[in-house]
Amino acid sequence: MSDDVSVEATGETVGEAKWAAVRELERLAPGLDRAGVRFQVVAEGERGLLGVGYAPARVIASVAAPARPVTPSDESAEAQLARELLDRAVNAIGVPASLAIEDREEVEVTLVGPDVSVLIGRHGQTLDALQYLANALAARAGLERRIVVDAAWYRARRTSTLEALARRSAEQASATSREVALESMTAVERKIVHEALKDDPEVETASEGTEPNRYVVVIPRRSV
Repeated sequence: MSDDVSVEATGETVGEAKWAAVRELERLAPGLDRAGVRFQVVAEGERGLLGVGYAPARVIASVAAPARPVTPSDESAEAQLARELLDRAVNAIGVPASLAIEDREEVEVTLVGPDVSVLIGRHGQTLDALQYLANALAARAGLERRIVVDAAWYRARRTSTLEALARRSAEQASATSREVALESMTAVERKIVHEALKDDPEVETASEGTEPNRYVVVIPRRSV
């Protein structure tokens, strides 16, 4: 019997959170039967007024994992490099973790374990550092495919949270005709916010400040 694959996802509504969870499960377990997905609603969420008091809806979705996982003998050179690097990293840090690898157009490596939050860091900075190192080593070895490093599917959950924050901030900026400054973020996270609002007719975005405290400002277009 195969193990379950579980992910946690957020959204403005329970329905959006479930959709985000299913999308992530389909990435992790290709060909899954959607009818077999089981949901646990952790929080139904609260919308709040102009973003005040907002809390996202949160769900946990589970489905039976593929019967035949990828093994090291099946892996590409990029996946083998990432596995060796991350095995050394988690051993050095002292955090027990297993690796789930999706060897496709991009090589996606997810660290799984009870204490992998240590490997995420503030706003994913530790993950970004591990990912940068993996890709730098791959480039040095003449390998071409990008390596994505994740832990407990943090990136999907954080992306969903940032996209929801971007939408709320856009609504607030449009309703009040005032700029909305967000918290400081990494370059990766700022890009997610910029992409989420790039086609919004009511607002535009800009990055301000200096690293490591650079942040996104959401600007109502009519006030520009």
